[in-house]
Amino acid sequence: MIDKTDITGLILAGGRGSRMGGVDKGLQNYQGMPMAIHALLRLSPQVGHAMINANRNLGAYEAMGVPVWPDTLPDFAGPLAGLAVGLERCDTPYLATVPCDCPRFPLDLVERLAAELDHHDADIAMAATRHNGQLRTQPVFCLMKTALLPSLLTFLQGGQRKIDAWTAQHRCVEVCFDDAQAFAGANTLAELQQLQP
Repeated sequence: MIDKTDITGLILAGGRGSRMGGVDKGLQNYQGMPMAIHALLRLSPQVGHAMINANRNLGAYEAMGVPVWPDTLPDFAGPLAGLAVGLERCDTPYLATVPCDCPRFPLDLVERLAAELDHHDADIAMAATRHNGQLRTQPVFCLMKTALLPSLLTFLQGGQRKIDAWTAQHRCVEVCFDDAQAFAGANTLAELQQLQP
């Protein structure tokens, strides 16, 4: 079994927030606190260490009490750029990632991903949910071996940015979670309003 002290958790808050009018999504309020704090409070007990990937408002993120690392690639290069920074800064054998805009992800997310990754001897375990009977992966909710860093850097240096295209190069296991609403995110201000209880 993978011990949680061997896992570093990364909150992905480095996006442009274009569908939310360009605002910093991780700093938008959900139940009176920035969404990134909700993510941090849910993720921290599941991992040995935590950090945040952000490209703006670094002081606000640093005030959350964990290391903050911006992308090394320019121009908001997407979630893979955040994963690359996480893998580069990770001192543990595994990295778990969650986006900053899904404040209700499962409290057993990392434990279940780790169990399946270990059981299947996979490189990456990613969450999946059912929609109308079909399994839909949630690739930014994942656990991966930090040894994948060279592969990811090669992929990014080749100009590619699609997360599914990169994960397809590796042994992946999909871990099905029954509660699809736990993965509901706020990509727009309207979606953020819908998330509020």
